[in-house]
Amino acid sequence: MQNTIESNMFNTIKITTMLKLRFYFLSILFLAFVVTSCDKDEEIVVAESQVLAEYLESTNSPLMKDYVNTDMPAIMSASDLKTLNETNQVYIIDIRAAVDFDKGHIKNAHNVTLAGILAHIEGLDLSTYTKVAIVCYSGQTAGYATSLLRLMGYEKAFALKWGMSSWNSAFAAGWNGAIAAGNTYSTQFVSTTTDKGAMVELPVLATGKVTGQEILEARVADLLTAGFDPAKVTSQTLFTNLSSYYIVNYWPAAQYTDPGHIPGAIQYTPKESIKLAADLKTLPTDKPIAVYCYTGQTSAALVAYLRLLGYDAKSVLYGTNGMIYDKMVEKSMTAFKPAEIMGYEYEAPGAK
Repeated sequence: MQNTIESNMFNTIKITTMLKLRFYFLSILFLAFVVTSCDKDEEIVVAESQVLAEYLESTNSPLMKDYVNTDMPAIMSASDLKTLNETNQVYIIDIRAAVDFDKGHIKNAHNVTLAGILAHIEGLDLSTYTKVAIVCYSGQTAGYATSLLRLMGYEKAFALKWGMSSWNSAFAAGWNGAIAAGNTYSTQFVSTTTDKGAMVELPVLATGKVTGQEILEARVADLLTAGFDPAKVTSQTLFTNLSSYYIVNYWPAAQYTDPGHIPGAIQYTPKESIKLAADLKTLPTDKPIAVYCYTGQTSAALVAYLRLLGYDAKSVLYGTNGMIYDKMVEKSMTAFKPAEIMGYEYEAPGAK
């Protein structure tokens, strides 16, 4: 009888011990699951700007190349557009305001808002066209739009150089006004060197997307909806408070000192500097970035890319054509001249 009691007590203790061990084991598994789940949650936190930059620089991007450092800007001349239009080889998208489109536009042009340009082009069969011409007033908004379309994979997209100003003198007021005041800052340009900023992290994006393509699509939609206004700044506004901006001189290095640059501007070489392995991360995320080139057309294209990544980048309107025009002509740099206005015919069904 005593042996039976002792045996039962032993079995009870054994069972209790096994239950405790099982409890401890299950507890450990639960904790491991929680930790693993947390780790998985952390793994799906995406540095979106980094993912997007890597994607757009890679051969996996829609263009299968780093557009910013290869083909940018994509620009076509008025004469090229005219020739292609006469042979039905170009699709023309005019993104000016409807009221201005009605006053005069290129034959066969389609008036589309900047916000609606991607949806419009996605609905087209472009197989019969050699190029898609994006037309605006001065070539700057078109440069911005073309850059976004190109980054989305529309390699046939080209901005009309100088915009409608190059088509006919009836539309050249913007450029004529810019160069008329084009020497306003000629005495303020300097040749002293300013070093690039220290390397910092890329801007923080929060689209909630994971892949490069998904992030790209979300960002392009946001930028087109916002329009070009947040992406531009006048030279007057810039010079009023130079220290408020990180100023990018997007020129070859030799021209940084001759004819000089905006005080405090930092030189970045086209098709070389704006990439992860070079100087992209020297751009700040805590202040606006003012980018200028010769005409505002290339800077607009670059600003589209920088804004995709989350930078508060702004293109300086009309570039140095609106700042040191005579010096540019003297140095044979790209400058808007009367010879750029082709005097081509246009349609004006809404004109009064």
